[in-house]
Amino acid sequence: MPEILLVEDEPTVRAALIRTLRDNGMQVLPVGTALDALRAITIGGPDLVILDLGLPDLDGTSVLRMLRGISDVPVIIATARGDEHSIVELLDAGADDYVVKPFAGKQLVARINALLRRVKAAVPQDGMLEVGGLHIDTWQRMVKLDGRAVDLHRLEFEVLSYLAARRDTVVTRQELSREVWRQRHLNDSQTIDVHISWLRRKLGETAANPRYLHTIRGVGFKLTAPRP
Repeated sequence: MPEILLVEDEPTVRAALIRTLRDNGMQVLPVGTALDALRAITIGGPDLVILDLGLPDLDGTSVLRMLRGISDVPVIIATARGDEHSIVELLDAGADDYVVKPFAGKQLVARINALLRRVKAAVPQDGMLEVGGLHIDTWQRMVKLDGRAVDLHRLEFEVLSYLAARRDTVVTRQELSREVWRQRHLNDSQTIDVHISWLRRKLGETAANPRYLHTIRGVGFKLTAPRP
């Protein structure tokens, strides 16, 4: 039974969401302020956070950035800001998914279940991913290559982890756009290509001479261990 931290200050909305989540077999820890949310994450370990942006003590985007400094728990944002710029900003700040108010309870439950399935399927129980000399600790968000630490930005880490969890499998640009950038449609493949290029540079390789990260022309990318 997953434990959901519900961060929502409006009593009517909070009560409705609590009822919906519990009716769908979830434990719910409801809080109404940013400070209570951060305290709950520090003390406990919820499986997922639903974070409303309009909190009374702190802006939700600031809360999200602070949360990401202490935890990698999946976060679904509940927002009234449906424009593309705001959504991209939230995803870059660390959100895993979002729902735009007003939304149906069934939609939120479906997104929670889908996100929990992705997290469970993609990462081994100990949080470690290994591909050749590449070691990824998804819990600590640390990467080492042949024993040397590799410093990655958030999206670089997310791309690498996603590909490593599907080693030797071709992952399309559309899939990366949907699962890492949380965009339903591929609007800008150049953004993905730029992050792949940065990632290659930090892994000490190039598109012309790849070791781990291979481009499958016209399709996507594949992470595989170097040949001996």
